[in-house]
Amino acid sequence: MLSDSSLAETADDERLAVLAKALAHPARLRILALLARTPGCIGGDIVQAVGLAQSTVSEHLRILKAAGVIDGQIDPPRVCYALAPHALAPLAELVGALQAASSDPACCVTPDKR
Repeated sequence: MLSDSSLAETADDERLAVLAKALAHPARLRILALLARTPGCIGGDIVQAVGLAQSTVSEHLRILKAAGVIDGQIDPPRVCYALAPHALAPLAELVGALQAASSDPACCVTPDKR
């Protein structure tokens, strides 16, 4: 996350960007909502619930897993998916910091140009 002392890009910024990109698709949000309601969901069940082709769901699951948002446990011949604990905490922290900054009445005040 961008710190107060520096606006240089950090590894945390890159991680937040990967998380945000992983969440930036409606189908992936539906998958996450399903996993929140149904921990340990089987891949085939996800396909049926989301209503997309197997290959499309597999690609969305791959993206979510690569971002660290979900975990997949292989139990042949199935893969069970679940939300990764605390994976979204850095993103929640950033959103909280942005909300706090936007509620500061002085944040957007420009000096008088006299």
